[in-house]
Amino acid sequence: MNSTTTPDRRVYRDSKRWAWWFSLLVPFSIGLGPLLMLWTEQAVMLWWPFVFLYGAVPLLDAMLGEDRSNPPEWAVPQLEADPFYRYLTYALVPVLWGSFVFAAWFVASRELVWHAQLAMVLNAGIIGGFAINLGHELGHKHNRLEKTLALLALAPSGYGHFSAEHNRGHHTEVATPEDTASARMGESIWQFVAREMPGGAKRAWHFETTRLKDKGLSTWSLHNQILQGLIITSVLWLALVLWLGLQVLPFLLAVAAWTNFQLTSANYVEHYGLLRVKQADGHYERCQPCHSWNSNHILSNWILFHLQRHADHHAHASRRYQALRHFEDAPQLPSGYSGMFLLAYVPSLWFAVMNPRLLAAVGRDPNRINFDPAQREALCQRYALT
Repeated sequence: MNSTTTPDRRVYRDSKRWAWWFSLLVPFSIGLGPLLMLWTEQAVMLWWPFVFLYGAVPLLDAMLGEDRSNPPEWAVPQLEADPFYRYLTYALVPVLWGSFVFAAWFVASRELVWHAQLAMVLNAGIIGGFAINLGHELGHKHNRLEKTLALLALAPSGYGHFSAEHNRGHHTEVATPEDTASARMGESIWQFVAREMPGGAKRAWHFETTRLKDKGLSTWSLHNQILQGLIITSVLWLALVLWLGLQVLPFLLAVAAWTNFQLTSANYVEHYGLLRVKQADGHYERCQPCHSWNSNHILSNWILFHLQRHADHHAHASRRYQALRHFEDAPQLPSGYSGMFLLAYVPSLWFAVMNPRLLAAVGRDPNRINFDPAQREALCQRYALT
Protein backbone atom coordinates (compact mmCIF):
# COMPACT_ATOMS: atom_id res chain seq x y z
CA MET A 1 0.00 0.00 0.00
CA ASN A 2 1.51 3.32 -1.07
CA SER A 3 -1.08 5.78 0.13
CA THR A 4 -2.82 7.17 3.18
CA THR A 5 -6.39 8.44 3.41
CA THR A 6 -7.56 11.41 5.45
CA PRO A 7 -10.97 11.61 7.19
CA ASP A 8 -12.30 13.70 4.29
CA ARG A 9 -11.20 10.92 1.90
CA ARG A 10 -8.24 12.77 0.39
CA VAL A 11 -5.51 10.32 -0.56
CA TYR A 12 -1.78 11.03 -0.33
CA ARG A 13 0.65 8.82 -2.23
CA ASP A 14 4.18 8.87 -0.86
CA SER A 15 6.42 8.73 -3.91
CA LYS A 16 9.47 8.14 -1.70
CA ARG A 17 8.01 5.22 0.26
CA TRP A 18 10.13 2.59 -1.50
CA ALA A 19 13.29 4.70 -1.21
CA TRP A 20 13.51 4.33 2.57
CA TRP A 21 14.72 0.77 2.08
CA PHE A 22 18.08 2.40 1.33
CA SER A 23 18.27 3.36 5.03
CA LEU A 24 18.19 -0.36 5.79
CA LEU A 25 20.12 -1.80 2.86
CA VAL A 26 23.15 0.51 2.85
CA PRO A 27 24.23 -0.32 6.45
CA PHE A 28 23.57 -4.00 5.65
CA SER A 29 25.91 -3.75 2.67
CA ILE A 30 28.92 -3.00 4.90
CA GLY A 31 29.48 -6.75 4.96
CA LEU A 32 30.21 -6.73 1.22
CA GLY A 33 33.80 -5.62 1.83
CA PRO A 34 34.79 -8.80 3.69
CA LEU A 35 32.76 -10.95 1.29
CA LEU A 36 34.52 -9.42 -1.70
CA MET A 37 37.89 -9.96 -0.02
CA LEU A 38 37.12 -13.63 0.60
CA TRP A 39 35.97 -14.02 -3.01
CA THR A 40 38.89 -12.23 -4.66
CA GLU A 41 41.55 -12.85 -1.99
CA GLN A 42 42.46 -9.17 -2.30
CA ALA A 43 42.59 -7.23 0.98
CA VAL A 44 42.07 -3.95 -0.88
CA MET A 45 38.44 -4.99 -1.46
CA LEU A 46 37.79 -4.21 2.20
CA TRP A 47 37.87 -0.54 1.24
CA TRP A 48 34.78 -0.85 -0.98
CA PRO A 49 32.17 0.23 1.65
CA PHE A 50 34.24 3.27 2.66
CA VAL A 51 34.80 4.29 -0.96
CA PHE A 52 31.10 3.87 -1.69
CA LEU A 53 29.96 6.09 1.19
CA TYR A 54 32.59 8.81 0.83
CA GLY A 55 33.13 8.60 -2.91
CA ALA A 56 30.13 7.21 -4.76
CA VAL A 57 27.43 8.74 -2.55
CA PRO A 58 28.62 12.37 -2.98
CA LEU A 59 28.95 11.81 -6.74
CA LEU A 60 25.48 10.27 -6.96
CA ASP A 61 24.09 13.12 -4.86
CA ALA A 62 25.52 15.56 -7.38
CA MET A 63 24.14 13.58 -10.31
CA LEU A 64 20.66 12.98 -8.85
CA GLY A 65 20.26 16.53 -7.57
CA GLU A 66 17.83 17.65 -4.90
CA ASP A 67 14.30 16.78 -3.85
CA ARG A 68 12.56 19.80 -2.34
CA SER A 69 9.07 18.31 -2.38
CA ASN A 70 7.05 18.25 0.84
CA PRO A 71 4.09 16.18 1.93
CA PRO A 72 0.99 18.37 2.33
CA GLU A 73 0.30 19.24 5.94
CA TRP A 74 -3.07 17.48 5.87
CA ALA A 75 -1.32 14.20 5.07
CA VAL A 76 1.26 14.35 7.88
CA PRO A 77 -0.85 12.68 10.64
CA GLN A 78 -1.66 9.70 8.41
CA LEU A 79 1.89 9.55 7.08
CA GLU A 80 3.26 9.38 10.61
CA ALA A 81 0.66 6.82 11.68
CA ASP A 82 1.67 4.38 8.92
CA PRO A 83 3.58 1.56 10.74
CA PHE A 84 5.69 0.76 7.66
CA TYR A 85 8.09 3.60 8.41
CA ARG A 86 8.48 2.63 12.07
CA TYR A 87 9.09 -1.02 11.23
CA LEU A 88 11.99 -0.07 8.98
CA THR A 89 13.73 1.66 11.89
CA TYR A 90 13.00 -1.26 14.20
CA ALA A 91 14.44 -3.73 11.69
CA LEU A 92 17.66 -1.73 11.39
CA VAL A 93 18.63 -2.33 15.04
CA PRO A 94 19.45 -6.06 14.64
CA VAL A 95 21.03 -5.36 11.24
CA LEU A 96 23.45 -2.90 12.85
CA TRP A 97 24.20 -5.19 15.79
CA GLY A 98 24.80 -8.10 13.43
CA SER A 99 27.07 -6.02 11.20
CA PHE A 100 29.07 -4.80 14.22
CA VAL A 101 29.55 -8.30 15.63
CA PHE A 102 30.43 -9.65 12.18
CA ALA A 103 33.10 -6.96 11.74
CA ALA A 104 34.64 -7.78 15.13
CA TRP A 105 34.67 -11.51 14.34
CA PHE A 106 36.18 -10.93 10.90
CA VAL A 107 39.07 -8.87 12.24
CA ALA A 108 39.79 -11.16 15.19
CA SER A 109 39.63 -14.41 13.23
CA ARG A 110 42.26 -13.73 10.56
CA GLU A 111 45.60 -12.05 9.98
CA LEU A 112 45.09 -8.77 8.14
CA VAL A 113 47.67 -6.34 6.80
CA TRP A 114 47.61 -2.90 8.39
CA HIS A 115 45.59 -1.20 5.66
CA ALA A 116 42.98 -3.98 5.82
CA GLN A 117 42.66 -3.47 9.58
CA LEU A 118 42.27 0.26 9.01
CA ALA A 119 39.58 -0.36 6.41
CA MET A 120 37.65 -2.56 8.85
CA VAL A 121 37.88 0.09 11.57
CA LEU A 122 36.48 2.68 9.17
CA ASN A 123 33.77 0.33 7.89
CA ALA A 124 32.67 -0.69 11.38
CA GLY A 125 32.72 2.99 12.35
CA ILE A 126 30.36 3.67 9.43
CA ILE A 127 28.05 1.04 10.93
CA GLY A 128 28.30 2.91 14.21
CA GLY A 129 27.54 6.20 12.48
CA PHE A 130 24.35 4.73 11.04
CA ALA A 131 23.55 3.41 14.52
CA ILE A 132 23.87 6.87 16.09
CA ASN A 133 21.68 8.29 13.34
CA LEU A 134 19.10 5.60 14.10
CA GLY A 135 19.42 6.33 17.83
CA HIS A 136 18.80 9.97 17.00
CA GLU A 137 15.59 9.16 15.10
CA LEU A 138 14.25 6.77 17.73
CA GLY A 139 15.48 8.69 20.77
CA HIS A 140 13.19 11.64 20.03
CA LYS A 141 10.08 9.48 20.26
CA HIS A 142 8.00 9.28 23.43
CA ASN A 143 7.21 5.57 23.72
CA ARG A 144 9.27 3.10 25.74
CA LEU A 145 9.91 0.69 22.86
CA GLU A 146 11.58 3.27 20.65
CA LYS A 147 13.59 4.76 23.50
CA THR A 148 14.83 1.26 24.38
CA LEU A 149 15.74 0.57 20.75
CA ALA A 150 17.58 3.90 20.65
CA LEU A 151 19.63 2.84 23.66
CA LEU A 152 20.45 -0.47 21.98
CA ALA A 153 21.45 1.27 18.75
CA LEU A 154 23.87 3.57 20.60
CA ALA A 155 25.42 0.86 22.79
CA PRO A 156 27.94 -0.86 20.44
CA SER A 157 29.96 2.34 20.08
CA GLY A 158 29.65 3.33 23.75
CA TYR A 159 27.63 6.47 23.04
CA GLY A 160 24.72 5.84 25.36
CA HIS A 161 24.83 9.38 26.72
CA PHE A 162 23.81 10.82 23.35
CA SER A 163 20.05 11.06 23.93
CA ALA A 164 20.42 12.88 27.26
CA GLU A 165 22.82 15.45 25.78
CA HIS A 166 21.10 15.84 22.44
CA ASN A 167 17.46 16.05 23.55
CA ARG A 168 17.91 18.16 26.66
CA GLY A 169 21.02 20.13 25.73
CA HIS A 170 21.51 20.57 22.00
CA HIS A 171 17.84 21.10 21.19
CA THR A 172 17.58 23.74 23.90
CA GLU A 173 20.79 25.66 23.22
CA VAL A 174 21.25 25.01 19.48
CA ALA A 175 22.88 27.81 17.47
CA THR A 176 24.12 29.64 20.57
CA PRO A 177 27.62 30.04 22.04
CA GLU A 178 26.50 27.92 25.00
CA ASP A 179 25.89 24.85 22.85
CA THR A 180 28.91 22.56 22.68
CA ALA A 181 27.36 20.83 19.64
CA SER A 182 27.07 24.00 17.49
CA ALA A 183 30.22 24.89 15.54
CA ARG A 184 31.42 28.50 15.39
CA MET A 185 32.60 30.48 12.38
CA GLY A 186 36.35 30.15 12.03
CA GLU A 187 36.47 27.02 14.19
CA SER A 188 37.96 24.03 12.38
CA ILE A 189 36.51 20.58 12.92
CA TRP A 190 39.71 19.63 14.74
CA GLN A 191 39.19 22.47 17.21
CA PHE A 192 35.51 21.60 17.43
CA VAL A 193 36.08 17.96 18.34
CA ALA A 194 38.23 18.97 21.32
CA ARG A 195 35.35 21.10 22.60
CA GLU A 196 32.35 19.03 21.55
CA MET A 197 33.20 15.48 22.64
CA PRO A 198 34.13 16.15 26.27
CA GLY A 199 31.58 18.95 26.48
CA GLY A 200 28.77 16.67 25.32
CA ALA A 201 29.62 13.92 27.80
CA LYS A 202 29.88 16.39 30.68
CA ARG A 203 26.61 18.05 29.75
CA ALA A 204 24.79 14.71 29.41
CA TRP A 205 25.90 13.64 32.89
CA HIS A 206 24.72 16.96 34.33
CA PHE A 207 21.27 16.64 32.73
CA GLU A 208 20.82 13.05 33.80
CA THR A 209 21.92 13.58 37.40
CA THR A 210 19.63 16.61 37.62
CA ARG A 211 16.70 14.59 36.25
CA LEU A 212 17.26 11.83 38.79
CA LYS A 213 17.68 14.29 41.66
CA ASP A 214 14.38 15.97 40.77
CA LYS A 215 12.71 12.55 40.93
CA GLY A 216 14.32 11.73 44.27
CA LEU A 217 16.40 8.93 42.72
CA SER A 218 20.04 8.03 43.18
CA THR A 219 22.50 8.94 40.46
CA TRP A 220 24.19 5.56 40.81
CA SER A 221 21.17 3.42 40.08
CA LEU A 222 19.66 1.56 37.14
CA HIS A 223 17.34 4.51 36.63
CA ASN A 224 20.35 6.38 35.20
CA GLN A 225 19.98 6.14 31.41
CA ILE A 226 23.66 6.82 30.82
CA LEU A 227 24.64 3.94 33.11
CA GLN A 228 22.10 1.74 31.33
CA GLY A 229 23.90 2.39 28.05
CA LEU A 230 27.32 1.76 29.63
CA ILE A 231 26.12 -1.56 31.03
CA ILE A 232 24.87 -2.73 27.62
CA THR A 233 28.14 -1.63 26.02
CA SER A 234 30.22 -3.37 28.70
CA VAL A 235 28.28 -6.63 28.41
CA LEU A 236 28.59 -6.63 24.61
CA TRP A 237 32.28 -5.84 24.60
CA LEU A 238 33.03 -8.35 27.36
CA ALA A 239 31.16 -11.04 25.45
CA LEU A 240 33.19 -10.24 22.32
CA VAL A 241 36.47 -10.36 24.26
CA LEU A 242 35.56 -13.70 25.88
CA TRP A 243 34.58 -15.09 22.49
CA LEU A 244 37.26 -13.61 20.24
CA GLY A 245 40.10 -12.89 22.63
CA LEU A 246 41.67 -9.77 24.08
CA GLN A 247 43.09 -8.82 20.68
CA VAL A 248 39.64 -7.59 19.63
CA LEU A 249 39.62 -4.84 22.28
CA PRO A 250 41.86 -2.34 20.41
CA PHE A 251 39.59 -2.79 17.39
CA LEU A 252 36.50 -2.03 19.48
CA LEU A 253 38.10 1.08 20.97
CA ALA A 254 39.22 2.34 17.56
CA VAL A 255 35.77 1.74 16.08
CA ALA A 256 34.11 3.59 18.95
CA ALA A 257 36.43 6.57 18.45
CA TRP A 258 35.73 6.74 14.69
CA THR A 259 31.99 6.23 15.22
CA ASN A 260 31.77 9.04 17.72
CA PHE A 261 33.77 11.27 15.41
CA GLN A 262 31.09 10.69 12.75
CA LEU A 263 28.56 12.26 15.12
CA THR A 264 30.91 15.15 15.79
CA SER A 265 31.28 15.64 12.03
CA ALA A 266 27.49 15.85 11.65
CA ASN A 267 27.23 18.32 14.53
CA TYR A 268 29.95 20.45 12.96
CA VAL A 269 28.14 20.62 9.61
CA GLU A 270 24.57 21.12 10.85
CA HIS A 271 24.78 24.57 12.48
CA TYR A 272 28.18 25.99 11.48
CA GLY A 273 28.32 29.69 12.31
CA LEU A 274 24.56 30.21 12.64
CA LEU A 275 23.34 32.19 15.66
CA ARG A 276 20.03 32.76 17.36
CA VAL A 277 19.90 36.39 18.46
CA LYS A 278 19.61 37.13 22.18
CA GLN A 279 16.58 39.29 22.89
CA ALA A 280 16.12 42.14 25.37
CA ASP A 281 14.82 39.80 28.06
CA GLY A 282 18.04 37.77 27.93
CA HIS A 283 16.48 34.79 26.15
CA TYR A 284 17.45 33.65 22.67
CA GLU A 285 14.95 33.89 19.87
CA ARG A 286 13.01 30.73 19.04
CA CYS A 287 14.88 28.26 16.83
CA GLN A 288 13.81 28.78 13.22
CA PRO A 289 14.67 27.13 9.89
CA CYS A 290 17.40 29.74 9.30
CA HIS A 291 19.38 28.30 12.24
CA SER A 292 20.19 24.93 10.61
CA TRP A 293 22.06 23.95 7.47
CA ASN A 294 19.89 21.76 5.26
CA SER A 295 20.55 19.42 2.36
CA ASN A 296 17.91 17.97 0.05
CA HIS A 297 20.34 15.76 -1.86
CA ILE A 298 18.45 12.64 -2.71
CA LEU A 299 20.56 9.56 -2.00
CA SER A 300 22.17 10.74 1.24
CA ASN A 301 18.73 11.67 2.60
CA TRP A 302 17.38 8.24 1.71
CA ILE A 303 20.15 6.48 3.60
CA LEU A 304 20.02 8.82 6.62
CA PHE A 305 16.28 8.91 7.36
CA HIS A 306 16.04 12.55 6.25
CA LEU A 307 18.54 13.70 8.89
CA GLN A 308 19.64 16.38 6.44
CA ARG A 309 16.25 18.10 6.60
CA HIS A 310 17.56 19.42 9.85
CA ALA A 311 15.58 22.66 10.10
CA ASP A 312 12.22 20.90 10.37
CA HIS A 313 13.71 18.43 12.81
CA HIS A 314 14.61 21.27 15.17
CA ALA A 315 11.21 22.84 14.70
CA HIS A 316 9.39 19.54 15.36
CA ALA A 317 11.81 17.19 17.14
CA SER A 318 9.37 14.30 17.48
CA ARG A 319 8.19 14.44 13.84
CA ARG A 320 9.07 11.23 12.05
CA TYR A 321 11.58 11.21 9.25
CA GLN A 322 9.14 10.52 6.42
CA ALA A 323 7.18 13.72 7.21
CA LEU A 324 10.09 16.17 7.53
CA ARG A 325 9.83 19.18 5.24
CA HIS A 326 12.08 21.41 3.18
CA PHE A 327 12.05 25.14 3.99
CA GLU A 328 12.99 27.66 1.33
CA ASP A 329 14.47 30.02 3.94
CA ALA A 330 16.77 27.40 5.45
CA PRO A 331 20.43 27.77 4.41
CA GLN A 332 21.44 25.00 2.01
CA LEU A 333 24.58 22.86 1.93
CA PRO A 334 26.26 22.28 -1.44
CA SER A 335 26.35 18.51 -0.89
CA GLY A 336 25.00 15.78 1.37
CA TYR A 337 26.72 14.90 4.62
CA SER A 338 29.24 12.45 3.13
CA GLY A 339 30.60 15.15 0.84
CA MET A 340 30.46 17.80 3.55
CA PHE A 341 32.39 15.61 6.00
CA LEU A 342 35.24 15.25 3.52
CA LEU A 343 35.25 19.00 2.99
CA ALA A 344 35.29 19.65 6.74
CA TYR A 345 38.35 17.44 7.22
CA VAL A 346 40.35 19.99 5.18
CA PRO A 347 39.66 23.25 7.08
CA SER A 348 41.04 25.59 4.40
CA LEU A 349 38.62 24.10 1.84
CA TRP A 350 35.74 24.17 4.32
CA PHE A 351 36.25 27.84 5.12
CA ALA A 352 36.62 28.72 1.42
CA VAL A 353 33.29 27.06 0.59
CA MET A 354 31.23 27.64 3.73
CA ASN A 355 32.21 31.09 5.00
CA PRO A 356 30.78 32.88 1.91
CA ARG A 357 27.64 30.74 2.17
CA LEU A 358 27.31 31.62 5.84
CA LEU A 359 27.63 35.35 5.12
CA ALA A 360 24.97 35.09 2.40
CA ALA A 361 22.66 33.13 4.71
CA VAL A 362 22.77 35.79 7.44
CA GLY A 363 22.76 38.81 5.11
CA ARG A 364 26.33 39.67 6.20
CA ASP A 365 24.98 40.60 9.64
CA PRO A 366 27.70 39.83 12.23
CA ASN A 367 25.05 39.86 14.95
CA ARG A 368 23.65 36.66 13.44
CA ILE A 369 26.97 34.82 13.34
CA ASN A 370 28.21 32.46 16.03
CA PHE A 371 31.91 33.42 15.92
CA ASP A 372 34.88 31.64 17.36
CA PRO A 373 35.64 34.32 20.02
CA ALA A 374 39.37 34.23 19.32
CA GLN A 375 38.80 34.95 15.62
CA ARG A 376 35.86 37.34 15.66
CA GLU A 377 37.85 40.52 15.06
CA ALA A 378 40.04 38.99 12.36
CA LEU A 379 37.04 37.50 10.54
CA CYS A 380 35.13 40.79 10.66
CA GLN A 381 38.11 42.58 9.18
CA ARG A 382 38.69 39.94 6.50
CA TYR A 383 35.07 39.97 5.32
CA ALA A 384 34.48 43.70 5.95
CA LEU A 385 31.69 43.08 8.46
CA THR A 386 30.47 46.02 10.51
